[in-house]
Amino acid sequence: MRMSVRLNLPREVDSVPAVRRLLRCALTILRVDRQAGADLEIALTEACANVVKHAAGAESFEVHLDVGEDRCSIDVVDDGTGFDPVVDAAPSAMSERGRGLFLIRALGENVRMQSSPRTGSLIHFEKSFA
Repeated sequence: MRMSVRLNLPREVDSVPAVRRLLRCALTILRVDRQAGADLEIALTEACANVVKHAAGAESFEVHLDVGEDRCSIDVVDDGTGFDPVVDAAPSAMSERGRGLFLIRALGENVRMQSSPRTGSLIHFEKSFA
């Protein structure tokens, strides 16, 4: 079984828990391992929260979920001002910011981030299920 969903969401805080609940429902229906599901929920939350906080100029964003029995693929796309996806350093222990991209890289597989000014951003990540 496979579930594919494409959502166009308003760039507002309430969109984040809504898309997270949808992912959790899909993972539950497909009986995905809880730890893998929790990792995906955290990564998705961080990607969406980054759009809400930082995608200046974007009124909405898209989330593409493709969930199967053996893997999940997620894209979060916006048309905001962009960000620097090259930052690889771990955030300092005292910093209250900068953990989102680090967590996505740590929890996801095949992570790809693309961004450019005035054309927006893409965060893509996957997770295989054992």
